[in-house]
Amino acid sequence: MNPYEELANAIVLQAVKEYREALGILRFSPKDKAASISKDEIERFFHSGWFGLLTNIDPEMLISRLCKEVA
Repeated sequence: MNPYEELANAIVLQAVKEYREALGILRFSPKDKAASISKDEIERFFHSGWFGLLTNIDPEMLISRLCKEVA
């Protein structure tokens, strides 16, 4: 894997980590404004062209799996 692929993977993995954290907080504190904002921002990233350049992962499938994982 070349350094650019490693960087792309690291960016996606960091977003996944932060999304899991936001979902975990919202599971126990559904009104947490910061977690809600973070979740929404990461979902926008997952649906962005930038995300599409970094990976070929289907964003809806990723979001669905992460939501099921945290539930």
